[in-house]
Amino acid sequence: MQKDLTGSGAAGRNGTGTQTADIQSGLYAEKLIIIFKFESDNSKGYMENYFDSPFKGKTLAEQVTNPNIQVGRFSYYSGYYHGRSFDDCARYLHPDLVDVDKLIIGSFCSIGTGVAFMMAGNQGHRLDWVSSFPFFYMSEEPAFADAQNGYQPMGDTVIGNDVWMGAEAIIMPGVNIGDGAVIGTRALVTKDVEPYTIIGGNPAKVIRKRFSDEQIAMLLEMQWWNWPLEQLKAAMKMLTSADIEGLYRWWQNQ
Repeated sequence: MQKDLTGSGAAGRNGTGTQTADIQSGLYAEKLIIIFKFESDNSKGYMENYFDSPFKGKTLAEQVTNPNIQVGRFSYYSGYYHGRSFDDCARYLHPDLVDVDKLIIGSFCSIGTGVAFMMAGNQGHRLDWVSSFPFFYMSEEPAFADAQNGYQPMGDTVIGNDVWMGAEAIIMPGVNIGDGAVIGTRALVTKDVEPYTIIGGNPAKVIRKRFSDEQIAMLLEMQWWNWPLEQLKAAMKMLTSADIEGLYRWWQNQ
């Protein structure tokens, strides 16, 4: 008896439609099992989980090796592509140089996988020159020997405290992101972001403020991210609630 694996119904016309359905269901289930194993069991040569951090239990301050990157306490990077560290998120032309723009990240920041900080200034591309091509960086070509260096710094990129950055967001050079801001997934951030502002899109635009102006002023005055651990422990229930006013009153009485 010939089995119909195509779903054409030929086997069904031979009175084996139920058997065909069983075979198709079995093949589908087997396929799901294979896919699951392929994606989850790297120990047997299957696809690895690219979002599994190789630095489990370590915050960014313990991971970064580039001297141009400064990170506050407890900030973390939530995922990795192909096992690359956070240092690769900062796109420098010459990572080994020290006299360049800095990437400064505050405390308690949550940074999604694949975020990119463009730290190469104008990358040698001068819009006011006849050509924007960076001839200077192709020194191996004798014809380019007299090229001028078009590199221009853009200033430090500063990420405030308690900033949440969605996956694959791009931060352009010299941008300052305020405390408590939220950056949407794949947002292209070309301008400074005010504290406690949610932005998204390409180019990124303001979506809304997280809180009222009065509440934002309270949070910026308290600067809870600078509190010692003992104070954070005492205030943790309020920090993980929406009661900004209650936290502010508690803080005033300390």
